[in-house]
This record gives sequence, structure tokens and C-alpha cells, in this order.
Amino acid sequence: MPGRGPMRSAVRVRVSATSANLGPGFDSLGLALGVYDEVDVRVSAVPGVRVVVHGEGAGEVSDDERHLVVQALLRGLAASGCAQPAGLDLVCRNAIPHGRGLGSSAAAVVAGLAAARGLAGSAVDGGMDDGMDDGMDDGELLALATAFEGHPDNAAAALLGGLTIAWTGHDVPRAVRLEPHPALVAQLLVPDTRLATHQARSVLPASVSHEDAATNSGRAALLVHALTSRPDLLLPATEDRLHQRQRSAAMPITLELVQALRDRGLAAVVSGAGPSVLVLADRADAEASMALSSDLAGDEWRSIAPDLALAGVVTSPLETP
Repeated sequence: MPGRGPMRSAVRVRVSATSANLGPGFDSLGLALGVYDEVDVRVSAVPGVRVVVHGEGAGEVSDDERHLVVQALLRGLAASGCAQPAGLDLVCRNAIPHGRGLGSSAAAVVAGLAAARGLAGSAVDGGMDDGMDDGMDDGELLALATAFEGHPDNAAAALLGGLTIAWTGHDVPRAVRLEPHPALVAQLLVPDTRLATHQARSVLPASVSHEDAATNSGRAALLVHALTSRPDLLLPATEDRLHQRQRSAAMPITLELVQALRDRGLAAVVSGAGPSVLVLADRADAEASMALSSDLAGDEWRSIAPDLALAGVVTSPLETP
């Protein structure tokens, strides 16, 4: 209802890192990983926007209305029919590395939109539901997030958690969530270097061969099965012909590591647009897989072994001081 104003004064949002593509699932598959950004949002009577950032991005990202979380928050409030607050205070505690293919921008957008939904009076965990059902649902939130991101794969996983399949039908982004197999284990290898998504996408060819498209189609279908039912099939299921080797000029060290890992039997892929590497394994093989991955990567890569983030974005009430 336009002009009704925010119904709550403070919320906390927790959103996870994501890895998109997962090899053959280009622009469609996403996996939520247990590396989290947490954002506290308070409506203030003091005019203006103030953002404090701890962790990743501190001293680099904007600390005013240009901050991506704030842009998404204001867009979400407008979509929810809320009056724009006079002032906003945000505290961001970031653990998701920026520019590494781990969905940091999608996480920021989803966090801002989820915060707007919470301030508007809906979809807040912790017993604060006031019975209103006119706030943004997940589909509307995904559509707004996709407008920011350009494609829904990372945003879907950040929003819903677990394994997601995203697509666009009739110009509307859609997504479904699947439960990853309980034995599925992930390892991230994160370099110091960054790579902008637009740069990684700019080197992709305008067309691909029928043979490569058919191979990827089959591998993507097999990958869904491997991630949910048969982790022993992860290596063949993660084969890609559409985008990884085509990006080798933009991140040669990443592709060299992916190939070295796969040559040793590990299901390694470029995480999103890179340059991080994601290694997937069956829990029974995880210890050996992680040791070998870390050894092949060397000291120039930081190894992270996150749990899978199954809950999706979490919005909870926050007490006002």
C-alpha cells in the first residue's frame, strides 16, 4: 500500500556466498555456501544514509546511498509500497570475498531486498509476523534481484539456499530449490587476484557448436542427479564445454589449476565467473580431496571448506538501542 511507511525500525539479514554454473550449468545452476555476510539495518530520524563495513570491502566500497545494499534496500521499500525513511544506518559484517566468483554482489542485493521486506512487515523470522501478506514474496524478490544482477543464478541460491535451478520464462526469472545430497562436500580455492564479472563474460564467444551444446546439456542434467543423489558421478557431471576454457585468457592460472585438479580425478570447476575454484566431493573422499587440492594449489590460494548453506537468506528482528 503506497505511503504506509516501514512497519519495523530495525532488522538483521544474513546471506550466504554462492557458486554459480558449477561447470556445465551455465547461468542456471547455483549452490549456496556457508560463508556469510551479515547486515544490520536501522531506520533513523537523522537524515541521510550511513554505512559501516567490517571485513571484506572495508575501506573500498561506498559508505552512503551508493552502497549496493542500500540501493537494493531502497528499491525493495519502493516495491513494497513503503515511504522512504528519512535516514538509514547500516552495519555490514562481510566474509564473502569480493570479485572472486562467489556471488558477493548478488548477496548484497538479496540482503538489501530482504531487509526491505523485513522492514515492510513480512518474512521476518523470530515471531514478528503481524499477519500481513502483502509484502514481497520470493518470486518478486528474485525478479528485483535479477534486475540488478542481469541473471538469476547467484541471486536464486542466495535467496533460497541449497541447490537452485534458475531460468527465465516470459521475461520473468524463476527458480526452484533442490536439497543437496547430505554427503556433498565443497572446498573453495580463492586467489588474491580479482576478476570483474563483466570482464569474464566479455571473452565468451557469441555462438557454440551443436556438439558442445549437446554435451553440456547432458552433463548439466547429470550434475543435478549427482548433486542430489549420486555424488560418485561428480567428476563426469562437472565437465563443461561452453564457458570455462573460453575464459582461459582472462584467468589462465585458474584454468590451469582446474585442469590439474581434474587430471587427478577431482571434480573441480571455476566458481561463477572466477577466478576462484570450487571442488566438489563425496564426504567419504573429502579429506583426501581437500589435502590434494590444497597441495596442488599451493600457498597462493586460500583454501576454505564451508558447509552448504541450506536455509537461504535469513531476516530476523533487531532490537533498537
